Amino acid sequence: MRSLFVVFFLILAGCSSSPEQTQQPQTKPDTTVKPVKVVKIVKVTKPNTDDPNAGRYSIKDDRAPTVIPNFSKVKLITPHYEAYSRGGNKDYTLRGKRYHIIKNPKGYTETGFASWYGEKFHGHKTANGEVYNMFAMTAAHKTLPLPSFVRVTNTLNHKSVIVRVNDRGPFHDGRIIDLSMAAASKLGVISYGTAPVKIEVLTIPKPSTSAEIKKAPIPIQYFIQLAAVNTQQKADQMQKEVKKRYSTSVDIEKIANRAVFRIRLGPFLDHKDADLLLAQIKNKHYPQAFMITEKR
Repeated sequence: MRSLFVVFFLILAGCSSSPEQTQQPQTKPDTTVKPVKVVKIVKVTKPNTDDPNAGRYSIKDDRAPTVIPNFSKVKLITPHYEAYSRGGNKDYTLRGKRYHIIKNPKGYTETGFASWYGEKFHGHKTANGEVYNMFAMTAAHKTLPLPSFVRVTNTLNHKSVIVRVNDRGPFHDGRIIDLSMAAASKLGVISYGTAPVKIEVLTIPKPSTSAEIKKAPIPIQYFIQLAAVNTQQKADQMQKEVKKRYSTSVDIEKIANRAVFRIRLGPFLDHKDADLLLAQIKNKHYPQAFMITEKR
């Protein structure tokens, strides 16, 4: 009996001496929100490849120059025979619409609204490869052959001028012709933006003899050269400085195969206007400036 008691005691002692179970601390889930680097996604919009002028101009919205010249001094033009340009006279598509160039514009007339375009386009190439000058008597039409001479009459005040069409436009419903700022001024369109007009094409017959051809005036334009530098960086810097001083187009002409960049003002169609500005420039900032004459 005693032996059984001893055995029972030993069993109890063994149970009480069982190794303690160590409770492992529970790992709480990390609920801390780690900062995430946000990358801004910029949507790149492709230029409208259907618009040949997309990204072409440095000025977003068209405007008049800061200094308005006296347009009464702008010379009127006399229609004369000119062969049509190589450029700008093919049928074309713009914004999904097809435009067909008029093959025989003799006797062509049209009524609608005229608008005008100014500094945004000044100094840029026209559709036929010339340079737009808002101070010259020019215009843009969607389908007339380039160049064409057109009489434009403001049907509100009955003022009339002759313009030389050398560009394409305006591409707005209801508008039939885009006038240079000079032409718009003479017709009383500037302050209104648009005006109802009638246009009439003036067809000049081709001279039949060589003598008559020689008498036909050669279209020319004038530039005022201010300086010539040897790097594009210097030319760009000077162009910015000149633009601040003069409200006219500043042209950089790169000489082929040479490190020469010419800084010029223009083009001007009137020799007297160019000569007057040249005198002012030589007296104030650029005494070495001179005039250049080129064919248009």
